[in-house]
Amino acid sequence: MTTLAKKKCRPCRGGGEPLKGETLVRYSGQVDRAWTVVDEHHLTREFTFDGFRQALAFVNKVGELAETENHHPDIHLSYGKVRIDLWTHKIGGLHENDFVLAAKIDAL
Repeated sequence: MTTLAKKKCRPCRGGGEPLKGETLVRYSGQVDRAWTVVDEHHLTREFTFDGFRQALAFVNKVGELAETENHHPDIHLSYGKVRIDLWTHKIGGLHENDFVLAAKIDAL
């Protein structure tokens, strides 16, 4: 389990700046390489499964985790695939919480 996966998401009040540059690169290096940073705005990763039931079970696990952390990703479910998109709406970009949740999703 990574250090990020041991952290808790903390409330984001907004008004802060999204992660950029070297800080963003540092956080990116702490999650699975399958996560992609898109336009310094959000993280995305696609997970593949044998069928719909397995993909749905994963979505439910991610949903429970999101509720526990009070940080909610966009989740896209299709047959045998789940795409997770993470960003912090209040700041319009990436926050430490997004990487914390990504690390916790990696640990599922």
